[in-house]
Amino acid sequence: MNPSNEARHDDDAALTDFLASLMDYAPTIPDELVEHYVAKSGFQCPDVRLIRLVAVAAQKFIAEVANDALQQCKARQSAAVKDKRDKQQKDKRLILTMEDLSKALREYGVNLRHQEYFADSPSTGMDQTVREE
Repeated sequence: MNPSNEARHDDDAALTDFLASLMDYAPTIPDELVEHYVAKSGFQCPDVRLIRLVAVAAQKFIAEVANDALQQCKARQSAAVKDKRDKQQKDKRLILTMEDLSKALREYGVNLRHQEYFADSPSTGMDQTVREE
């Protein structure tokens, strides 16, 4: 047996082991939801391992986008703190905005635009008396 056949056999064995492990894994995204969207796109697959593989890939994508959006948020808020050196910032909470999410998604080729009525601020659209409370 030549080295390329041994490497191929090792790859096949690793793939077989990985697919077998998907049978015992419960991804965050339910199988039914993945099956719905896979069927909606015109793909029929009775193999639950493939459905779970799609769920794992989607979960990884969402985690990467969320992490990138968090980094955008931290960078934006640290820049705002540097601009306001005279004032101490008491509230150290991170506030994720649509702008942060849009920038993170843009890196993956997804252009996200929200409607004009969509509010990034919880006080947008509220009465002036409610805002001051």
